[in-house]
Amino acid sequence: MALYTTVMDAVTTYTGLSPAAFFTILSFMWVVYKMVCGMFVDPEELNDAKKPTAVSTADVSPPAVVAPREPVQLGDVTEQELRAYNGSDPSKPLLMAIKGQIYDVSASRMFYGPGGPYAMFAGRDASRALALLSFDPQDLTGNIEGLSEDQLEILQDWEYKFMEKYVKVGQLVSEKTQKHNENAKEHDN
Repeated sequence: MALYTTVMDAVTTYTGLSPAAFFTILSFMWVVYKMVCGMFVDPEELNDAKKPTAVSTADVSPPAVVAPREPVQLGDVTEQELRAYNGSDPSKPLLMAIKGQIYDVSASRMFYGPGGPYAMFAGRDASRALALLSFDPQDLTGNIEGLSEDQLEILQDWEYKFMEKYVKVGQLVSEKTQKHNENAKEHDN
């Protein structure tokens, strides 16, 4: 009983909360933590969950999951061309750009595909929105001018995550650069 009283007194002394309030807040924090953790699935865990178990094949119909395809290297792409890879055409990969570098995010279709929580980022350079942690459509741009040092650091963290998780398939170029490159190729031929 003395231990219980000591712990309850310590909770009140160090937090300024009643023990009931403290443990209520603690339990809510635990529930929120579990919910947030449940939103993010490691791709390897997802693959492990899809591995067949010792169930008779007569009892199970084949899954309707489409096998992931190898990323297609696009090279130089304009912002307008990138928009075609927003997930509206299921035969095309799902692409997204950060700081002008285009990544194939098809493996995370549940997040970036149509209806996903980050679907608005697909087919675009979302650098500014990621740096600002914003879902405002006007921030869906590659323009990072005027961002603070902290915001640029957040953007760099996002870029590292994308470099680690997804395959880079191209880079954004301006319309002028694209036309110049096409003219140079025609001139060389």
